[in-house]
Amino acid sequence: MKKAPPATLVIFGATGDLTRRLLVPAVTNLCTDGLLGKDFTILGIGRSDGDDEMLRASLDKFATECDCWRDLRKRIAYLQGDFTADRVFDDVAKALGDRSAVFYLATPAQFFGAIVEKLAAKGLMAEAGSRFRRVAIEKPFGHDLASAKALDARILALLPESQIYRLDHFLGKETVQNILVARFANQWFEAVWNNRYIDHVQITAAETVEVGSRGSFYDATGALRDMVPNHLFQLLAMIAMEPPNSFDADAIRDEKAKVLRAIRKPTAVCAVRGQYGKGRVGSRNVPAYRKVPDVATDSRTETYVALKLEVDTWRWAGVPFYLRTGKALAARDTEIVVTFKAVPYALFRDCPIDRLPANRLIFQLQPDESIVLDMLVKKPGPVIKTAGTTLDFTYADHFKLSGRTGYETLLYDMMTGDQTLFQRAEQIEAGWAAVQPILDDWVKDKGRLESYAPGSAGPAGADALLERDGRFWHRIGQ
Repeated sequence: MKKAPPATLVIFGATGDLTRRLLVPAVTNLCTDGLLGKDFTILGIGRSDGDDEMLRASLDKFATECDCWRDLRKRIAYLQGDFTADRVFDDVAKALGDRSAVFYLATPAQFFGAIVEKLAAKGLMAEAGSRFRRVAIEKPFGHDLASAKALDARILALLPESQIYRLDHFLGKETVQNILVARFANQWFEAVWNNRYIDHVQITAAETVEVGSRGSFYDATGALRDMVPNHLFQLLAMIAMEPPNSFDADAIRDEKAKVLRAIRKPTAVCAVRGQYGKGRVGSRNVPAYRKVPDVATDSRTETYVALKLEVDTWRWAGVPFYLRTGKALAARDTEIVVTFKAVPYALFRDCPIDRLPANRLIFQLQPDESIVLDMLVKKPGPVIKTAGTTLDFTYADHFKLSGRTGYETLLYDMMTGDQTLFQRAEQIEAGWAAVQPILDDWVKDKGRLESYAPGSAGPAGADALLERDGRFWHRIGQ
């Protein structure tokens, strides 16, 4: 891989947790990998009082201690001020001069539109010759379909899509990116990747952590808005998309957008929402969600959601996609489970064996990155008895992954101009359109809010969602 071109990473919200825990370690890793040159600089902008050395010192404990970091920290500068103040943008213009830049909005969502408007008004997004100017926007991109459309309209009135990088950090994970390679570089995968062979697909993003100190944000957001239209739908799109005609960014994003637009509008009966009560996760006591600071005592915000969705295409007709995500659950586990249809039993009709379990292909995204294929073999002996076994590929056994945050690829792609892993406006809006009927039902209070115990797999209604179809969830953490 070639080095990223000379550029400045301008971080709005440089004193925040995202910058310290994710962006700075990722930048250090890119530097160590030889993908950043000596002309790469960081300009941090924050509302806290301080100077260059204050920002450098605050980042030291999160960066990897190495020669790269010691050299890079000398090229970090800090500007203090309000994110919408004219003075701040005038100072940014002076600091950048004619340099290329990526403006990273690591700020609360309410600042996204205002910052882009200021950047455009001050001429900071103007490109000339080899100089590029790009803006990276973290989620949440909108609060519902209407707000997402409004934010898109506000930004696209000022900038073309080529300068906008709407990011989802899930897509920076190696195993997520490997879904495309696994599907399209291995003939036997694609041969069975359809409704003739696949029974159903499960996508899970389970967390053991509770809401904690994020009560104000979370009570206005909830599990569905926080995770489904972005993280889980991106995973669904990569599993369900048609083969692109190339690995060009637009070709891949075209196919992903088609999948999201093909999601059949769900009804309230296809959604389960839950909220955790008081209990324990492992050895940790967890207060009930409604006891969390800044959470309403009568809150109906969901900390868990499970959905049954269908994708109306020829490839996936009749194949349900089950999605679930929640906090304070039994294990930290993000995975995609593709369950294949059971084999015909005619061959085994006279054999003293139980019903043959279906084969499953599991993409494990975190905490351990792996790809596992469940299969059956015969136990040794004169009688035909089956035993389950696995063929597995674990990233850590073959590649060095320690210390990676998942932002390395995303930051590098921003600087090299590769938009493959970033969402266009139509993808964002298609994701919100798919869940808007559920949000509308919940506003009318048609959706039942179930309680579930911390450290469990979620509310009973989630199990019933699959049991009605004669299926069951893959156990969290296995």
